[in-house]
Amino acid sequence: MKPTLLLAMRPTPYVLLLLIAAAVPTAPLADTAEERLPEIAVSDNRAPRGRLHKGVLALELEAREGIWYPEERDGPGLRVQAFAERGHPPEIPGPMIRVPEGTEIQVAIRNAIPGATLVIHGLHIRPGNADDTIQLAPGERRKVLFRAGAPGTYYYWATTTGEVLPERTGVERYGVDSQLNGALIIDPRGARADDRVFVISWWENPAMRATGGDPFVKGRNAIVINGRAWPYTERLTYRVGDLVRWRWISAGQGNHPMHLHGSYYTVDSMGDGERDATLNADQRRVVVTQLMKPGSTMSLTWMPQEPGNWLFHCHVLAHISPGLRLRPEGKGPSVTEEESHHAMEEMAGLVLGLHVLPSRAAPARKQPTMPLRKLRLVAQPLPGRYGKDPAFAFSLQEESTESAEPPGRVPGPPIVLTRGQPVEITVLNKLPEPTSVHWHAMELESYYDGIAGWSGTPGHLAPIIQPGASFVASFIPPRAGTFIYHTHLDDIRQLSSGLYGPIIVLEPGQSLDPETDRIMLISVKGPSDNTAIMLNGETDPGPIELKQGVRYRFRFINITPHDPLLTVSLLSGSSPVMWRAVAKDGADLPASQLTGRPARQTVSVGETYDFEFQSPSAAELRLEVFRPARAAIVQSQITVPVHVR
Repeated sequence: MKPTLLLAMRPTPYVLLLLIAAAVPTAPLADTAEERLPEIAVSDNRAPRGRLHKGVLALELEAREGIWYPEERDGPGLRVQAFAERGHPPEIPGPMIRVPEGTEIQVAIRNAIPGATLVIHGLHIRPGNADDTIQLAPGERRKVLFRAGAPGTYYYWATTTGEVLPERTGVERYGVDSQLNGALIIDPRGARADDRVFVISWWENPAMRATGGDPFVKGRNAIVINGRAWPYTERLTYRVGDLVRWRWISAGQGNHPMHLHGSYYTVDSMGDGERDATLNADQRRVVVTQLMKPGSTMSLTWMPQEPGNWLFHCHVLAHISPGLRLRPEGKGPSVTEEESHHAMEEMAGLVLGLHVLPSRAAPARKQPTMPLRKLRLVAQPLPGRYGKDPAFAFSLQEESTESAEPPGRVPGPPIVLTRGQPVEITVLNKLPEPTSVHWHAMELESYYDGIAGWSGTPGHLAPIIQPGASFVASFIPPRAGTFIYHTHLDDIRQLSSGLYGPIIVLEPGQSLDPETDRIMLISVKGPSDNTAIMLNGETDPGPIELKQGVRYRFRFINITPHDPLLTVSLLSGSSPVMWRAVAKDGADLPASQLTGRPARQTVSVGETYDFEFQSPSAAELRLEVFRPARAAIVQSQITVPVHVR
């Protein structure tokens, strides 16, 4: 099969186009000089480039054009620009610079891109000045000298178009120059490099500009990790109990809340490409989802808790939708019929697959001391809820009850569990289509994680829940906190149609008091990109009544499909009042972080935040929920009066 050639233009926000996108119109490469462009290699960022000798790194770089295959080798090819080490093919990401602190770095760089001026950022000491750039005319070569500077996770990047969205700056290129990125890692002197480095980048479809940014144009994008999009990204294998160290660089456009299934991870540092702030023990927190903004960096550690298959992915559903795929009929490498159900066919983009092997000395599982609890969760349609479109809703009941099945509701009813008590939840599918349920942030066996055709172990993979069928999820909640259950099949449509709800896990002996324990679940109204946001299923919720002197717990959950920058605020006039942070993603904050702070918080997709609030006196307040992504075209703010009596 001949490769195809696509030219990149202008991006737009993530939109419903990913649901309805068809194949990109392409033309085969003609037998011209263009066909002889080199193939761009994909780098796993394992080997640093250049020659390090006596404290000096010498590296020769070139910027070139080539053909890049973000998916399989015989799939569509994209003509883009990339960096290369002299004498080697160009690669995505560009050659990794990795040196100990104090190293003198000598980079000789040549612009081998015909007719384009190359503007290079990031080849300077850290901390540094983002405005410190190098400009090379076509064919020009220059040597750059600088010291490595402070240890941390950094990167270098370049542009030949200078085209960024007016409201954005920096690394947010989207076209032919979108892959001119490379990692720059500075290790502490004497440290051993025992981590992996991942670079996120984004190429945007050219048809977006041709239609003036029409979100319903037939076109696809390539959002990649180390040059590949799922299901072609690297598979990583670990063992239960391994200490895993990762560095992440968001070198392209988009906001990416990165979510780990099955385990928590610790954010050890955050940076912006120029500065990298290492967090001390009092500043770190355990999360399952962490927002990465354009140009940001993150280092993290985690320890696999359970064997089986897991995922690490962006929780903005448009960034993992199969509508991204350049070749829609592709099912991924070595895909079995069982695997092809969901993980390989119904996901794309920013996804990593993780295989965790059992521990060599696995301790015996502790037997639960509390009786087994059995619940029944039913997925069912609610016709006419969103005009001609039905809602998809959940109902919940104890299996021991003989009462009639309750009606479904949006959002789904809270599942209230007890830490340490085993539970079996039978998910019954009364929808006219398959589904699957993911127990977001829950630490459980892989088979029950809810990714059909992926969760589990070889030969024992979780099935899709077909119409009329059921699946029993079994787990023992190991911690108290705020969690989520939601669909993980046809994610965008089923999620926006209502298949989600909160999970509240309490300490033994506690009960949920709806007066003082307030769930604040934020979602969207129906299966359309241009739809309003909702708070607890309402676009215009009634007032919140509180009592002075009473301590309340607000549990905020963002389960919108596409809103990573959603902000919640509790205001008096135009100023936030004070509340006390207590938990993130279901994990209690360390004592040093249990502090009062202004009541304004960004809650990204897939995140939960718990705050305590207590007003010493009567007051008239208001709760505001705001999502900026769609503010210009649809209701994107909810304002709720809060009466403290």
